[in-house]
Amino acid sequence: MISQQLKDLFRLKAKFAASSAIATVVDYCLYLLLVSTVLTPVYANIISAGIGMLINFVLQKNYIFDVNRSIRMAFLISLATSLVGLTISTYLIYELNKFQFFSDYQMITKALVTGTIFFYNFYFKRFAFEKKML
Repeated sequence: MISQQLKDLFRLKAKFAASSAIATVVDYCLYLLLVSTVLTPVYANIISAGIGMLINFVLQKNYIFDVNRSIRMAFLISLATSLVGLTISTYLIYELNKFQFFSDYQMITKALVTGTIFFYNFYFKRFAFEKKML
């Protein structure tokens, strides 16, 4: 039997995934538009992920996490977490694009990187808002 704590954690992750999906759709669409028109993948990722990061913060603050610290502190910790995630994802985009397959299929590249960053973001964003990791 699954404990109530595990059920609550699963429910929270599901809500986080839903809010992240909204921000990710914006991120992907903007990334693919930028990379197919004017920017290299690295610069396109920085811009699209940055906008996605702001959308995510607003959704998470309003609908996902209980804010147990000042909004300013939650934003700063969330921003720092997102910037580290952005750095990691941009590095992964850069490295994967060295391979022809990933260079040719940007949607797959972006999806792989997004999946890698999801759990990192969940636990550190939870800490930013609620002061807890698990």
